[in-house]
Amino acid sequence: MFKSCSRTNISIFIISLLLFTPVIAGADPLTLVGYTIQAGAFKEQSNAERFVESLRKKKVDAVYFRKDSGLFAVTFGNYSSSNSAVQSARRLKDERIIDHYYVAEPRQHLKTFENRTTSGTAEHKANVEVGKIAARTAERFTGLPYRWGGNNVVEGLDCSGFIKSVYYLVGLTIPRTSQEQFDAGTPVDKDELAEGDLLFFGKGAHQISHVGMYVGRGRFIHAPRRGEPIQITPVDDAKYVQKYVGSRRFL
Repeated sequence: MFKSCSRTNISIFIISLLLFTPVIAGADPLTLVGYTIQAGAFKEQSNAERFVESLRKKKVDAVYFRKDSGLFAVTFGNYSSSNSAVQSARRLKDERIIDHYYVAEPRQHLKTFENRTTSGTAEHKANVEVGKIAARTAERFTGLPYRWGGNNVVEGLDCSGFIKSVYYLVGLTIPRTSQEQFDAGTPVDKDELAEGDLLFFGKGAHQISHVGMYVGRGRFIHAPRRGEPIQITPVDDAKYVQKYVGSRRFL
């Protein structure tokens, strides 16, 4: 059986081939990510890790990701304005923590999340599209190790950290742990799952121990357990059917 993966940790890193937005510790559910800073271009993943660690020492939450070029870059911060992001980047540059940097704007198409009471066609289509983007982003992690830990030698996987990070990659924050994610999301029937929805597993509604993201065609992607890479599993897999508790939607 899979192990619990809802433990709170103090750092995160993530690899992506599509989109990027940083992880913000302690963010409220359904909060849009603001301006972010992108810095670094590394050929080796280990170098990106070390860069993230140097930012962590400055009390800066950071995420690294793999660009289309194959190089690894780091993104961090959650700023209300471009000016505040630039000021922060300049301070880090003066301290020789970063060199060149780029300020990324918030993902504007996520404005539909600001009013979840509306049910218009435009909002629905936008949310469906973001769900598909989240699913495609998550799929790019298939086969890659996902680690959540305080330093480079920490190994293992963290399912809720992976899911939280994918949502950040499309510009939306959700709670950190799998239990919190289950409690905060909108319930959805298993036979009505849409791409980007989350499936939860455990011993009951108050004992959630695992989470994955639905990616369509009866499959979900997840970080199953320590020592295994991120993988796609059929929703009707017997082991997960036995532990299935419910599904939730944030989009």
